[in-house]
Amino acid sequence: MSKSARNRNNRQKNPLTHSGPPWGAIAFFSVIGVIVVAAIGFAAWQAFKPATPIAGLVERDGLAQDHVETRVQYDTVPPMGGKHNPVWQNCDGRVYDQPVQNEHAVHSLEHGAVWFTYKPGLPADDLNKLKEKVSGTDYTMLSPVQNQDAPIILTAWGKQVKVNDADDERIDAFLKAFLKGPQTPEPGAACSGGKATP
Repeated sequence: MSKSARNRNNRQKNPLTHSGPPWGAIAFFSVIGVIVVAAIGFAAWQAFKPATPIAGLVERDGLAQDHVETRVQYDTVPPMGGKHNPVWQNCDGRVYDQPVQNEHAVHSLEHGAVWFTYKPGLPADDLNKLKEKVSGTDYTMLSPVQNQDAPIILTAWGKQVKVNDADDERIDAFLKAFLKGPQTPEPGAACSGGKATP
């Protein structure tokens, strides 16, 4: 028997040397591919699924963005946007114990900040919780507002929600939705290097 015939016979006897398709490897990589596609699809769904609406959310569109050096008469307390001072209020997790000027705070909203305001007389426990949340979160600021009509109000550019206490779940939902959110007119703009005092 020739050498090539012997090699051919040996290959036929040894199943590990057959030249057919590697079905095991094909099946393995097919399963891996299905898992990867499913994982990517689930991640995309999580990223783009509609958010649960925030109860009591007030929204405004078409707010002016002009810079002015004068005081502005806003139609909400605190204001949700509109004309504002050229200098923003520092909102790098800043806690103010005195009211800040609306015109500076509105400029911060334009940069993507969330402004926490509270009515003076808020229970100390609630105030401490707000201070803790703000001081650890960039693009936020906290200040008192004498004549607001709710104990706590969260405001972003064109967005606002009123809550009664610092444990309200809507606080975190509002931050997640609007802190540097899609409503931000000037994304990437600074929240420090502006006005540092009330």
